[in-house]
Amino acid sequence: MPMNLEGSCQCGAVTFRIASHAPVPYQRCYCTICRKTAGTGGFAINIGGIADTLAVTGQENVGVFRAELDRDGVCELSEERRHYCTRCGTALWVADPGAPESVFPFAAAIDTALPLPPEHVHIMLDHKAPWVVVPEGPEHRHFEQFPEETIADWHKARGLWVE
Repeated sequence: MPMNLEGSCQCGAVTFRIASHAPVPYQRCYCTICRKTAGTGGFAINIGGIADTLAVTGQENVGVFRAELDRDGVCELSEERRHYCTRCGTALWVADPGAPESVFPFAAAIDTALPLPPEHVHIMLDHKAPWVVVPEGPEHRHFEQFPEETIADWHKARGLWVE
């Protein structure tokens, strides 16, 4: 049975519930969008949620941000929709039309105790802020861009997928 998660914004105007097969907060994203909209340590951590289980209270306080991307000199909006509280600015979750069955809550917005990760995967390091020190060691894997392994793949490969 998937793990039930509860989350909220800092001011309490938005609360949400979502079920997750992939609740381990292992992946740190250093892309400019994540670190500038949600990255307190120079990165943001998303976990995987099941889209059709997302239940939101305070929906009227949820805003949606689509980042502008420069693709070879052409500006376009990202497909991903970053949801946040319009009252306090808390980053809540990301929805990607390319993965309609999933929602990716920011681990920092989850109030439920999450499992401890056995390792940390650092992604999008080509975009990290120069002041960020990325930990080294056997429990840290590094990727300059996105790895091929998805959040679901990572959980399944380590026996951490919650049925």
